[in-house]
Amino acid sequence: MANHIFILIAVMLLAGVFGGLVNYYMHSQHDPDTTSLPRCLVVGVGAAFLVPVVLDFVNSELVIESQGDPSRLLIFTGFCLIASIASRFFVVNVSDRILNEAHAAKERSESLQHDIRLIQHELMPLIDTETEQDASKDDNQGPLAPEDELDVTSTNVLKTLGSGRFIFRSLAGLCHETNTDETTMVKTLNIMVSRSLAGKVSGKKGMRWHITEKGRRVLEANI
Repeated sequence: MANHIFILIAVMLLAGVFGGLVNYYMHSQHDPDTTSLPRCLVVGVGAAFLVPVVLDFVNSELVIESQGDPSRLLIFTGFCLIASIASRFFVVNVSDRILNEAHAAKERSESLQHDIRLIQHELMPLIDTETEQDASKDDNQGPLAPEDELDVTSTNVLKTLGSGRFIFRSLAGLCHETNTDETTMVKTLNIMVSRSLAGKVSGKKGMRWHITEKGRRVLEANI
């Protein structure tokens, strides 16, 4: 395998130099003042060494297949030569493609991180509800504060949040089950959230409300 890598390096180097010379003589006929031989050689060699990267982008196994197969090695040499001759356009196109791939990967990563944070935020109430607390370390133990006493509307809303098949409840669903108008429901929910009796999360389907552990304790004390 090591010998094959050295062979590929030699092929890319020779193809790059030869393609750079071809590129130099082709362009020197049209604009000899702006054509530089060292520049053409460097760009040609660089373009030839980018061929394995391009082959990897298109999921080609030509580099591996060229080991022990002279015909595939000859095809690889041809690719390197073509890339070297067209090095001015090849290097720019490959660089742009690599930058675009990196930018797309960054956007996918940021989108995935946002989704993970959103899922974690939505799952925390469920985890807190289903996790048994240590009584000796539970901050919710002890008598209720006077401000935690509930009125009739708050009690009904809290009961609705604490029962049923859904953990996260919509505004429309809460209004329907408690026979409460939307304005009163919003006001009640905001008060309960401020008192840590209920929580709210914003998901893909909009705002949803859930009962907290403190809300469950207050609800049990008022039943």
